[in-house]
Amino acid sequence: MTAPDEWDLLEERTEYETGWYDGGYDLLEQPDGTEKRYYWAELPAAVVVVARIDGSVLEDVDGDETADDRLLFVEQYRPTIRETHLELPAGIVEDGESYTQAATRELEEETGFRPSSTALLQEYAVATGVLRHDRAIVYAEGLEPGDRELDSNEFLEVTTVPVSEALERAREQPTNDATLSGLLLATEDGLL
Repeated sequence: MTAPDEWDLLEERTEYETGWYDGGYDLLEQPDGTEKRYYWAELPAAVVVVARIDGSVLEDVDGDETADDRLLFVEQYRPTIRETHLELPAGIVEDGESYTQAATRELEEETGFRPSSTALLQEYAVATGVLRHDRAIVYAEGLEPGDRELDSNEFLEVTTVPVSEALERAREQPTNDATLSGLLLATEDGLL
């Protein structure tokens, strides 16, 4: 295994900046003496929320009679890949926020439900070959009605899935990494 000190950073260049991410490259001298550009995109940290809602809360909110606990999902069209996905609620961590604070805010903004309890399940780096991007999975429960406030680029529908069916439903195509990772981690931790 090569050590980081065997790689010399010759140049770091940001080639473009957008409101969403920055992109550029690092010119490195590799351990064998050759030089290579490694391209990257840098995104702000994000949080994905596995939110469990008691069936009785749903009955109180929309008259839907169910005794089973469910997970909150959002369904939204993703213009980048031109597909509609069923996803766990997620969003960017704002300056000064912890992952659990961001999860609470994003969950309420996207779904209209506010958790009384949150727990950080995992923080990890995403697509390390091309991205500078950290993500966390947060488990939320004790959901109560709050105030939904979508961002100007959010056009999504809130839906629920029984806890016992959530992983199977999330594995149906099209699917995405954040939703699968979140559900697998929550299942592994004995929360689902």
